[in-house]
Amino acid sequence: MTKAVQKITLSPSRDIPFNKLVLSQSNVRRVKAGVSIEQLAESIAQRTLLQSLSVRAVVDADGNETGMFEVPAGGRRYRALELLVKQKRMSKTQAVPCVVREGGIAADDSVAENDERVGLHPLDQFRAFQTLRDLGMTEEDIAARHFVNPAIVKQRLRLASVSPKLHEVYAEDGMTLEQLMAFSVMADHARQEQVWENVSRSGHDEPYQIRRLLTENTVRGSDRRAQFVGLDAYQHAGGGVLRDLFEHDDGGWLQDVVLLDRLVTEKLKAAAETIAAEGWKWISVAVEFPYGHTQGLREIEGRPVDLSSEEQATIDALNAEQAKLETEQNAAEWPDEVDQRLGEIESALAAFEDRPMLYEPTEIARAGVFISIESEGRLSVDRGYVRPEDEVPANDTDVGQDANVSSTEGQEPGTSVHRTIIAVAGGAPDAEEDDEDAAKPLSDRLITELTTHRTLALRDALAENPAIAFQAVLHMTAFYRFASSASCLEISLRTPNFPTQAPGLRESVSAKAVEARHEAWKARLPKSENDLWDALAALDGGSQSSLFAHCASFAANAIYEPANRYNQGRVSAQGVRTRLDQADVLARAVGLDMVQAGWRPTVDNYLGRVTKPRILEAVREAKGEPSAQLIDHLKKADMAKEAERLLDGSGWLPEPLRLVDPNAAPVEQEGEAGSLPEFLADDEDQENASDDDPQQLDAAE
Repeated sequence: MTKAVQKITLSPSRDIPFNKLVLSQSNVRRVKAGVSIEQLAESIAQRTLLQSLSVRAVVDADGNETGMFEVPAGGRRYRALELLVKQKRMSKTQAVPCVVREGGIAADDSVAENDERVGLHPLDQFRAFQTLRDLGMTEEDIAARHFVNPAIVKQRLRLASVSPKLHEVYAEDGMTLEQLMAFSVMADHARQEQVWENVSRSGHDEPYQIRRLLTENTVRGSDRRAQFVGLDAYQHAGGGVLRDLFEHDDGGWLQDVVLLDRLVTEKLKAAAETIAAEGWKWISVAVEFPYGHTQGLREIEGRPVDLSSEEQATIDALNAEQAKLETEQNAAEWPDEVDQRLGEIESALAAFEDRPMLYEPTEIARAGVFISIESEGRLSVDRGYVRPEDEVPANDTDVGQDANVSSTEGQEPGTSVHRTIIAVAGGAPDAEEDDEDAAKPLSDRLITELTTHRTLALRDALAENPAIAFQAVLHMTAFYRFASSASCLEISLRTPNFPTQAPGLRESVSAKAVEARHEAWKARLPKSENDLWDALAALDGGSQSSLFAHCASFAANAIYEPANRYNQGRVSAQGVRTRLDQADVLARAVGLDMVQAGWRPTVDNYLGRVTKPRILEAVREAKGEPSAQLIDHLKKADMAKEAERLLDGSGWLPEPLRLVDPNAAPVEQEGEAGSLPEFLADDEDQENASDDDPQQLDAAE
């Protein structure tokens, strides 16, 4: 015979006037947490009470009900109602829906109500905010009604826009919230799903790796091109921008690279057309010029535009204020407001110094201008360079009548430009087959590029070592003579050109140091060669040594030049080898360290230019075999990216950049595996297919 199941009876509910309710001492909540009482009161005012209070009748000593009710569960709601009464936004006799409990223990009711409460899953909250948005509420409305910052609403709405398939993975704990945040960078659901499929198979799915894959075909907002054009102009032209609402994204990522490059070219051309009206013979335009692009050109002298009386008065006032502030402040550190004002004064004075230059019309007629973009995105206009072929012969006195210059009668001078070159630098290197079975020798072009970096660093190091510079020149001139018809001393100093421009050469630490040193000496020495001897004689011994080292450093040439049909007549393999051997001696003498000089292996300057065995060899030497094994299954492009990350800070250098001690014994490198590499796909068939794709092959000369 089946035993009858006993049915439960729910506690009755009733409306009780608020002034008949009191807080119970059995309420277990003592620590304030979550939404504040004020916010809860506002929510009740907007939506009324959404959840009843749990109450018990208050009895006297004899066990008789007193007509009052205590609240053991729902104390925060009670305090919110109490606040509304104090604010006179609710009557103290307002009926409050309550569940009247009998039997049991009041404290047990309080614990159960709090323990059994389950908050929304984050995904439910994201979707709920999306529903409110779809129903017509603005982001500001949602933020106000749910007591959060509007930025939080934007973030949750962005997470709600991620692919529903990835939402399902997240709901089942298949990915973390941080990974879901990374996918919110872009709105393309198909691409999101593709990336997740790739990274989830390997476990190489860190949020930064997901973001990198989603933005690999975009341009950073911090790129000089993006800053030059401006995000507003780019977006106005129809360009899309990816933004990360969860991390600092440095201006986001510009998606339409073709559009960006077109806008850059148009803006550079417009600037060139404006400057062309000044009458220059030629204008060369590029996003970025290579290091040493003005070498061999004569820079014409100009004079700054005269200051107006008002500008001079402003400069005098700024100088006086600066002197006064510096005199009045005796403390070791100036107050913030004084320091800020001094900075403003320095910036204002610098602006007056950087005013336009005036040039002779006859010089303008045969000189040109370089227009490019600085690394910070500002337009760079470098005026006044004369090419050797444009120099006026000594016997030509009719300079102003150059056939290429529009200065004839009836025309306004300086309104014709005869050569404007628009050139956007950055062509991709030539492709070369990737031999999977052997570490091929480094290409001639790559060695040349690497040794241009080394030559520039060697020049900088030599200029910092006057004693070595003296010794190097003495070594060259002690027993040999080099004919020179232009000097009474039979010695010449030739500055070799760089046959190719290595990536990052112009922005390198060495390039900036050499340029700064050269500009400092240029400002210190007289403009006319007629005054040079007296100026040199006036220098003390240390200054003469420093100038000598600086000048001698420009003759340094540690560049590898392969023998080919262009240079076979002027350089032999033996000659290059001897010169490079001497460069090694000089590098050891000055203690050249290419790591200290700022060189590090990147995809652009090395890793993307060599075969996969070479990449693995580099990682193995720097980090050990375990690190090499982490990336040996990757495709070429991905292996190069991950190798760049693994080698960062390791101090590893390719052979052409190493300072080799011929007497040192070889040292075996040991290392430990680093963090897991970025993973795109480890399918062997996909890897073989991609290796046959010309776009995935190595680039070399």
